[in-house]
Amino acid sequence: MRDSISVARLGIPAVALVTEEFWPQGDFFAHSTGMPEVPRIKLPHPVAGTGEQKMAEVAADITPSIIDLLSGGTN
Repeated sequence: MRDSISVARLGIPAVALVTEEFWPQGDFFAHSTGMPEVPRIKLPHPVAGTGEQKMAEVAADITPSIIDLLSGGTN
């Protein structure tokens, strides 16, 4: 969240990738920094340590959403 908010403040389109475990913290941080509109995509938790195949599956699943959000969509 922090990096996405920093990038968005520079006027660069950004999308935060947040696992479901940390989604509430992402909400809190986005609202507390005055940037609740920064787009986010919810990932399964955990992603790290699940192996290359699982990470590739997650990446393939979320790529269209990332592209849509960076293109101005609301996904």
